[in-house]
Amino acid sequence: MNRKVMLVDDEAMIREAVEILFQSEGLDITTASGGEECLGLLKAGFRGVILMDVMMPRMDGWSTIRRIVEDELYEGNIIVMLTALEAPCAKMDGLQEYVTDYVTKPFDTNNLLDSIQYYLSLLQTEEDGP
Repeated sequence: MNRKVMLVDDEAMIREAVEILFQSEGLDITTASGGEECLGLLKAGFRGVILMDVMMPRMDGWSTIRRIVEDELYEGNIIVMLTALEAPCAKMDGLQEYVTDYVTKPFDTNNLLDSIQYYLSLLQTEEDGP
């Protein structure tokens, strides 16, 4: 089963906390400190669930998703936005079909794990085919 998760967040403490949490559940977690690093990992072949922070310096989450789509790196991935914002902003316009979920910080770890497990199962179903 594909159990890969990528966390894209500029805050090292968030990356470390989520990495420890997911590893304790047997998930293969990769972290990226920003959009450019995320794109590099996708170009290198990463496929799985991407937890994408919205507010990051240089390249925010929305700009990163636009590049993922433009560079044809979306297939085989599910994107979940992870943000402190209460509601999606106007920058999300045109990207709704690429964002599966929107999780606000602070998040409940059990709910986040349940959601990620569910999305990983959807990717597995896609891999297995009909």
